[in-house]
Amino acid sequence: METSRVAVLGRGLVPSGEAVLRGDDRGVLHGDGLFETMHLRGGEPWLRDAHLARLRSGAAALELTLPSTDALVRLIDEVRAGWPAEVEGALRLVCTRGPEGGGSPTVYATLGEVPAIAKQARCNGVTVATLPLGVAARSRPELGWLPVGVKSTSYAVSTAARRWAAQAGFDDVLWVSTDGYALEGPSANVVWLAGGTLCTVPATATGVLPGVTARWLLDHAPKLNLTPDERLITLAELAAADGVWLTSSLRGLAEIRSLNRTPLPPSPHTPALQTLLGFPLPAPDPQR
Repeated sequence: METSRVAVLGRGLVPSGEAVLRGDDRGVLHGDGLFETMHLRGGEPWLRDAHLARLRSGAAALELTLPSTDALVRLIDEVRAGWPAEVEGALRLVCTRGPEGGGSPTVYATLGEVPAIAKQARCNGVTVATLPLGVAARSRPELGWLPVGVKSTSYAVSTAARRWAAQAGFDDVLWVSTDGYALEGPSANVVWLAGGTLCTVPATATGVLPGVTARWLLDHAPKLNLTPDERLITLAELAAADGVWLTSSLRGLAEIRSLNRTPLPPSPHTPALQTLLGFPLPAPDPQR
């Protein structure tokens, strides 16, 4: 197993045990920061530019000053230098507002192996429960003051949802609006097939995180003779779809095998979509 790494902007790789964050960093105290997680395949960060573009868009929404793109790319290259090409990596780029008393933003990158559970989800699929998010599907963008669609380090709600799922015997959660529409997961977008149309939830209209993996998949759907679309969907419609998946940077495509303990039939389109994404597929877990 590869040893995890940390690199700090301007310092390069940091020896194990050496301090990276100040105790009064606002990313720690207030969750005031952003991050992106990239899939390292063949030693290269997949969809790096799209992730950096989303990071910069989120920084604009939070009025968070970022280093230049060249500086961020150098940091990414520093943390991944020499990483074995055959080992899938989870590369996380983090930018916080810095010390509470003022100062430069804190920028660092971490790299470790992709967890086995994420790899197995590609083969075995996931069991999902719905949780109410407490907002109408279109309400968040209408507020004006609330930054939406940003990958914030303020992750308490997402962590609580994932913790509840584990305690209740599910792999993941799908948040649902008060008016009955599926939105997103704590760390994933939902994608489904309706006839010949591959769909996901519209980020601009709902405030969900615009998924880099989901966007790439929809942009390349015509290669499978599928039409891409963004639309809202109810749970009843989702259960009747021709395939339902969660997409994320590390899992890639994970088929939802059951929703609220109701089994969903396997989609014959899953193998073609996974081949299109190009994520490595481990052997299925016989216990699942």
